[in-house]
Amino acid sequence: MSQPQQEKRATRRFSLRLPVSIRFTNGGVHEFSAETRDVSARGVFFYIDRKLSEGSPIEFTLTLPPEITLTESIRVRCKGRVVRVEEAKEERLGVGAVIDQYDFVAEV
Repeated sequence: MSQPQQEKRATRRFSLRLPVSIRFTNGGVHEFSAETRDVSARGVFFYIDRKLSEGSPIEFTLTLPPEITLTESIRVRCKGRVVRVEEAKEERLGVGAVIDQYDFVAEV
């Protein structure tokens, strides 16, 4: 009999499909667009059509909507690393990344 998997997350996740700009280094700097599945204060899960490996450092920028910020939209630049890669539909990969550092970006 299998045991139910215990929830390990310490912060609330928000199921949000947001555009996100991903930047990583792999023999050069690569930048591309993706879409989030969910976002929390400590991490993000997004879908991409590029190969990323667990442990890879990444940077990403997204705009949190007013429903989350309870004020106006806020643009956030994050640095982190890939902690999980999953097969997804339509030749995309699902990527879970932890946020190690973040900065709020002023709108121009």
